[in-house]
Amino acid sequence: MSVKSAEAELNHGVEMFRKYKNLLSELTRKNVKLKYRSSWLGIFWSFLQPLLNMVVLSIVFTHIFKHNVNDVICFPVYLFAGRLMLDFFNTATRQAMTSFRVNQAIIKKVYVPKYMYPLSSIFSCFVTLAISLLGYIMVWIFFKLTGIGNGSALVLSWRVLLVPIPLFLILLFSTGVGLILSVLCVYFRDIEYIWGVFQTLLLYMVPVLYHVHAIHIGWLKVIIKFNPLYSMIELFRQCVLYPDATFQLDMLLYAAVTSIVMLVVGMVIFNWKSDQIIYHL
Repeated sequence: MSVKSAEAELNHGVEMFRKYKNLLSELTRKNVKLKYRSSWLGIFWSFLQPLLNMVVLSIVFTHIFKHNVNDVICFPVYLFAGRLMLDFFNTATRQAMTSFRVNQAIIKKVYVPKYMYPLSSIFSCFVTLAISLLGYIMVWIFFKLTGIGNGSALVLSWRVLLVPIPLFLILLFSTGVGLILSVLCVYFRDIEYIWGVFQTLLLYMVPVLYHVHAIHIGWLKVIIKFNPLYSMIELFRQCVLYPDATFQLDMLLYAAVTSIVMLVVGMVIFNWKSDQIIYHL
């Protein structure tokens, strides 16, 4: 492909995105509404669900299993932060993966750029994450004021202003993974079940329920730190939990590079197979 043809294709893609950007907003809004359509509490579940998960897991790991939390300032808040980020990745990729199957009736009747469906699924999950962050703020304030679980050690610093950085990186990373999965699931339906098993494994392979210092096996610790999600979750925690710790620029660079690479790979694979998707639905 020549430089001119590549530039023309890029300009066409940008023009199409601008043309359908309002549709992307509408699809995102529709996905958020449909998620809570039959629920009495509605969108309030975006706050209540992670809160209940935090309460249950905090009780299980600190009281029943006597989990060692010496490396954590306030375990419930630490747990809440990790679950927010990991739950977004899991939900966003899962919904993007099934977006073509869910919308196949519309896809067969109306022409819309195919990437609108996985993107709208991911963005709707990001809206839910933003709402859940309000719950996180309330939980942080509660433990700070009450001092429960060493909450009095929580400190608010200027670093909280950097929170959008790990959130943006995990959005890019999830978008790349979601685009790849959305294509694979059209051709191989078993991917949906395999991904579900992988997400269960991911909960224990990313330091959400424990601190990475609790791992004493060298090769296992290397594998955990190699996972880009580890860097993104730790960067988020460094913004809201560790005001005195050095902000790790090498971790930021690794998370940024892997997120951008994953997004580019996802876009390339998606553009390669997107025109053939309709024949396999």
